[in-house]
Formats: sequence, C-alpha cells, structure tokens
Amino acid sequence: MYSQAEINKALHRIPWFMEFSQPQFDRLASITSFIELEPGEFLLREGDREDFLFILLEGQVSLEIEVPTRGQVPFFTAEALDVIGWESLTPIVRQRTASACVVKRSQLIGLQSKLLEQLCEEDHDLGYIIMRRVANVVASRLLTVRLALMEIIADSTAQPAHFKARSFTKSHH
Repeated sequence: MYSQAEINKALHRIPWFMEFSQPQFDRLASITSFIELEPGEFLLREGDREDFLFILLEGQVSLEIEVPTRGQVPFFTAEALDVIGWESLTPIVRQRTASACVVKRSQLIGLQSKLLEQLCEEDHDLGYIIMRRVANVVASRLLTVRLALMEIIADSTAQPAHFKARSFTKSHH
C-alpha cells in the first residue's frame, strides 16, 4: 500500500496535473491508487467495463485490438506518461476498445473513473482540462489505429504479380 505522500509525489511528476490548483490536485490525489504489473499480465481487456483511467509511470504496455482472421493486433506501445483507458471518461463508450498487456514491468497510477467523472461535473474548470487532454489522447489513438488497420488492409490486398487488377470507373449519380 502506498502512502498519500507517495501518490502526491508521483502525480506532481505528471504534466497532465500541472495546471491544477492545490485543492483540485488534492481531490485528484484522493481518488488515485498505484498499480504494479509484471510482463504478460493484462491491465485491461477489450470489451471490459471501465473502472480506471491509467497513466503509465514506468514500463511498457502494448495496446492491442482483436481483428477478425488476424487475432490480437498490437497498434501502440504505451510508455512513461502515456494514458491508458480513456474510454472510462466518455459518455457513450463504456467498455474498453482495446486490450492492454504489460511488455515490461510497469508501474501506473489509476484514477477511479466514476469519481473522476464526478469531480469533472462538480468542478467545470478541472473537467475542461481533463476532457481537453482526453480528447488529444483519443485523436492520437484513432490515428494510430487507422494507420495500423491500413497496414493490415494493404497486406491482405497484396496481389501476386500475375494477377491483373480490374479497372473501375467512377459512376455519376
């Protein structure tokens, strides 16, 4: 079990929290816990219900999605200060969109999603900062997943040299 002082020290090292006032910071620290995982352990699995928003302090975690006929496909390797589990703060998506498997021994902080959401509702300034940062994470991950899926599609549509592709003309409606 980690002390509140250790949690506060860890949070002060995270750029996400630098804009907050001391009372806001204290409220965030009160809903935060430490998690340590070994290689091969799963932090979360695709389809799980949300419970925590995680920030990786040290280690590496592979984010993977299930692709039909391909199985688990890694699309991002999270490293120090990366956010995992952004889905826990979205009003519609209430389940994990990827699995997170530990690659290197990892230490993370976890913010309890329901309590963080409540803090965001009660303190709109805090909520705006958190949601602005979550939006940046979501945009980055969407781009990363898009590029990974494009690579999969390109690999699956590679044609032998003797195969002649059909020509398609644009139809006008």
